Amino acid sequence: MTPSAEPSAPWYDADIERVILSADDIAAKTAELAERIDADYAETDGLLLVGLFKGAVMFMADLARALTIPVELEFMDLSSYGARATSSGVVRVLKDLDTDIRDRHVLVVEDVVDSGLTLSWLLKYLPSRYPASVEVVSMLRKPKALEANLPVKYVGFDVPDEFVVGYGLDYAERYRELPFVGVLKASVYGGA
Repeated sequence: MTPSAEPSAPWYDADIERVILSADDIAAKTAELAERIDADYAETDGLLLVGLFKGAVMFMADLARALTIPVELEFMDLSSYGARATSSGVVRVLKDLDTDIRDRHVLVVEDVVDSGLTLSWLLKYLPSRYPASVEVVSMLRKPKALEANLPVKYVGFDVPDEFVVGYGLDYAERYRELPFVGVLKASVYGGA
């Protein structure tokens, strides 16, 4: 991961410590992941992408466009953060699935696997709906997720255990629209 220059806007310049993934890095990795997923699901009748709102929206949209197999999009909204820098430890379902996933191949789309709490909960919940399969793709993974030994089949990048924003990731609903992933200055979220 090489820091790279990105177009800047005055409103966030003072908040971003450094860029760790450029828009080009992200686009190249999304294409690579799509190629692997296409190959793995080539013999199926399609894939249901289940994005975990709101953070996964950017990645899910780019991934869906990069895939060549038939896909449908679905969303769930789960929360364990709120306006905090760390997980609260409690998963809340803010929006459940609208689609019946019985006998469907489901690919959960995550922005970042961090503590693993939300994903662990979801991977216990979804089988109760009888899908044909459930796998996970995440653009980012942090070290704590490695310790939790979560079954994330497709991972874009391992990133440091720092507060990252951009490309869907937020702090208090800000920074999602940034085209890159950057480290948020601790002074912004009250960290040390």
